[in-house]
Amino acid sequence: MALAKTLRATSRSLRVDSDYATLTPGNLSEKAAIKATAAIAKKIRDLQFQLYAENKQSLLIVLQGLDAAGKDGTIKHVLGMMNPQGCTVTGFKQPTPLELRHDFLWRIHAHVPASGEVAIFNRSHYEDVVVARVHQLCPKPQLNLRYDQINQFESLLATQSNTKVIKFFLHISREEQLARFAARLDDPAKNWKISTADYAERQHWDAYRESYELVLKKTSTPEAPWYIIPADHKWYRNYAVACIVLETLEAMAPQVPEPSVDLNQVREEFHNAVLQEVRLGRTKALAKAMDRVIQSRDEQLKLAGVTLEEIQAINQQAKKSLKKPKR
Repeated sequence: MALAKTLRATSRSLRVDSDYATLTPGNLSEKAAIKATAAIAKKIRDLQFQLYAENKQSLLIVLQGLDAAGKDGTIKHVLGMMNPQGCTVTGFKQPTPLELRHDFLWRIHAHVPASGEVAIFNRSHYEDVVVARVHQLCPKPQLNLRYDQINQFESLLATQSNTKVIKFFLHISREEQLARFAARLDDPAKNWKISTADYAERQHWDAYRESYELVLKKTSTPEAPWYIIPADHKWYRNYAVACIVLETLEAMAPQVPEPSVDLNQVREEFHNAVLQEVRLGRTKALAKAMDRVIQSRDEQLKLAGVTLEEIQAINQQAKKSLKKPKR
């Protein structure tokens, strides 16, 4: 909780400068952070399963940052442990002609998570205020309205869909961005990421910084907080995001629901089904199933007129039939 509080964007603690990008709050070594991140990722996976099974609430994770900030890497190393069943990742690029014919949130709403789901936005509706402000893509009065409209949209998700929204601004320095651009040039496996637009957008660095500062001030709310992640060190970026996602899921406290069937009746049906297979001579691979039968009931039971001792005897016979004869 301390780390989330430290990195949360507030009007008092807001910092979007190169020095902040290099920080590693928490006094954790790189080796320890990498180890902790792996352990946290497993906990996130377990909680995501509970969220999916519960099917009553959902989580939206928004990733924003300048080019090469590490949005893809964060998804791979932190959120990639989640089960694809119940998790979606959507990347938002420049709006299509069809999308431009609608309001700026139209294309976003279709991808928010349903109950039980986790949705990850790799870029998001915030492009329509950040980029729009830098490149003056819409009239200023209309742009100023969008901040409140985004807050209302995220409030709608929280109050009407029981969706928790957390937003990460992955903040890198100018120097680190250029170093990562160089790595893309040097590594053939990363060449596909290269875009001439990266260098054109880099010329607007200060304008983007100011635009993000405005977004963080205007749209970090109790229902949908922003976290400013120092992202020059990839290991720290992954650790910080993992910690906050874990804390969020723990606070949501998803619970696996109680079974909707009579378990005693189902156990009886399972016992009888196994016994029928054994009596019909289909004993192959049933030894493990018989072990489950016995281990599931400690007390004496009578199922279809067969006692626990008789079940054990049938189990032993099934196991013997599986043994290969000695030559």
